[in-house]
Amino acid sequence: MSEVSSKQPPVEVEHVEPVVARLSTLDRFLPVWIILAMALGLVLGRAIPSLNTHLNSVQVTSGTSLPIFIGLLVMMYPVLAKVRYDELGTVTRDRRTLVSSLVINWVIGPLVMFILAWLMLPDLPAYRTGLIIVGLARCIAMVLIWNDLACGDREAAAVLVALNSLFQVVAFALLGYFYLKVLPGWLGLRTVGLELSIWRIAETVAIFLGIPLVAGYLTRTIGERRRGRVWYETKLIPRIAPFALYGLLYTIVILFALQGHTITSHPTDVARIALPLLAYFAIMWFGTFAYGRAIGLPYERTATLSFTAAGNNFELAIAVAIGVFGVTSGEALAGVVGPLIEVPVLVGLVYVSLWARGHYPSRSTQPTMEGAQ
Repeated sequence: MSEVSSKQPPVEVEHVEPVVARLSTLDRFLPVWIILAMALGLVLGRAIPSLNTHLNSVQVTSGTSLPIFIGLLVMMYPVLAKVRYDELGTVTRDRRTLVSSLVINWVIGPLVMFILAWLMLPDLPAYRTGLIIVGLARCIAMVLIWNDLACGDREAAAVLVALNSLFQVVAFALLGYFYLKVLPGWLGLRTVGLELSIWRIAETVAIFLGIPLVAGYLTRTIGERRRGRVWYETKLIPRIAPFALYGLLYTIVILFALQGHTITSHPTDVARIALPLLAYFAIMWFGTFAYGRAIGLPYERTATLSFTAAGNNFELAIAVAIGVFGVTSGEALAGVVGPLIEVPVLVGLVYVSLWARGHYPSRSTQPTMEGAQ
């Protein structure tokens, strides 16, 4: 070996910490917490048969009991406090990513879930409706975690999350009515017993998305104005973020306490709900990743687009299902099964994405979201 070559510095190998290790303890064991919450709910349901009567003793708007109402708001608020609302304007500068995200999230995603729900749950209308609601609730929280773990484009993810938040306020009720009432009617599909009002959906979305959205927006605006973005995202957000999980687990405990008899009588129902969810995650992630690569997006933005497409806002789906159909409904149960399946599946997809990164074309020198056309 020559002297020159022997003196060359060793090639530095980028150290990538294992995906699971980069998750917080709460996020890492989320499936475990959900299973424990389910078990606790089942125990409470058997120990306190009159629990439903006690919970419904105080009703709030939309016919939801006060304990559930509080839990749903606590669950939604931290999610919406994380959104960078001031970056909404930058999304229009990258038209290719903008159009792709809008079409995939608000046209293809709900349609894929609609098809899977009808194909796999033709005899279970309540669960089918719950899954269709899940398909309409586009991800606005956990996608930031999956995107970061997969080394995606953080700026693009923040912008697309803000865009999805805005679209949920505007479009959720209309799309819900279309996929649950209008489209089945056009296709001649039977929706026996489904009494649904677009105004009831709109009212529920306005309450369980509108209130925490305003609270989240004000929290970020006031917090950043007084202490700056660095303080807000490194000090305040870590303190309030766990409350989304606390609210979710609390809601799961109550829901399973009230649905214990139904669940234990039909244990295979959970498995049947899980199957279309698994198919949905696979179709949306792999399909979007292939599309992003085909149109020439760099890996970082392809990963962001894929995780945004595959993830869902289960907090909103559960809130809408409970608000419209009730806490003891099959629609609400279908929403609860969602995060139990999503978390381990998307952790696995993070590993797939990092593997695909090694087989992707060399890192693109394309501009960031501000400069792309």
